[in-house]
Amino acid sequence: MPAPETNTRKIVARLKREGWISVGGAKHDKFVHPDKQGQVILVPRHTTVTPGVARSIAKAAGWK
Repeated sequence: MPAPETNTRKIVARLKREGWISVGGAKHDKFVHPDKQGQVILVPRHTTVTPGVARSIAKAAGWK
């Protein structure tokens, strides 16, 4: 299994390409999707995230 993407800019860019909408946030960027009810993805505002956080975001976004 390939390692998950850990670059925050690439993660955010993919979320936006797939229709996720940023709804703000303080220390994390929050995203919701109009077709996926109740799902909110929190992306920390760091240059990179740990592989565990990247896997969690990928799972919540439906990439896994």
